[in-house]
Amino acid sequence: MKSRQKKRWFALVLLLLVLVLFYRSEWISRLIYPIMYRDEIEQAAADVELDPRLVAAVIRVESNYRPQAESGKGAVGIMQVMPLTAKSILQERRFEGLTLREMEQPEVNIRVGTAYLSTLLRMYDQDLVKALASYNAGPGNVNEWLEQGVWDGSLESVDNIPFGETSRYVRKVMYYYHKYQELYEYADKQTEEAPEAASL
Repeated sequence: MKSRQKKRWFALVLLLLVLVLFYRSEWISRLIYPIMYRDEIEQAAADVELDPRLVAAVIRVESNYRPQAESGKGAVGIMQVMPLTAKSILQERRFEGLTLREMEQPEVNIRVGTAYLSTLLRMYDQDLVKALASYNAGPGNVNEWLEQGVWDGSLESVDNIPFGETSRYVRKVMYYYHKYQELYEYADKQTEEAPEAASL
C-alpha cells in the first residue's frame, strides 16, 4: 500500500510540475533567452530607429553579452566592432567626445555597434540578411559575392556564402531575433517581421 501511495504522490507531483512548466513556459524561455543591458540596447536602437530585439540578437551571437570579449581579428566589446569601423562611426557629431579607448564600455560599444548596423541596413535598402552578412564579413566581401553571383543575398541561399563563419552567423542572428520577437514585446508595431529563420 505504501509503495502505491508513494507512486501516486510522485505522479501527482510530476503532473503538477509539468503543469507549472507549461503555464510558465514563457518565463522559463526568458531565462534561456535573456536580454541583458536592456536599457542601453533600447536607447541605442531608438536613436537610429531599429528594433532593439535585433540589436540584442547581434549581441547574443557576437559576444553573448560579455563586454570584455575580443576576437582574433581585433574586434572589441559587446558588439565586436572593429577599431577602424568604430573610428569611422565615432567621427559622427553625436559621438563627439568619445574615443576608441571607451569602446570596451558596454553603453558606448552598443551605441557604436547599433549605429553601424543601421548604416549597413541603409546601405542595403533595409535588407536585413545582407546587412547581417556585411556586419560579419564586411561590405567589400558581401558586395563582391553579390556582384559575381556567388550569393543572391537571400536567407534561403545563405549556404552559398563562401565564408562558413558568415553563413552560420547570419543563421544564428536570425534564430535569436525570432526568439526575442516571440518572447519580448516591442512598442513599435511598424517594425517589419524578420524573414523566416533557418534552423541552426
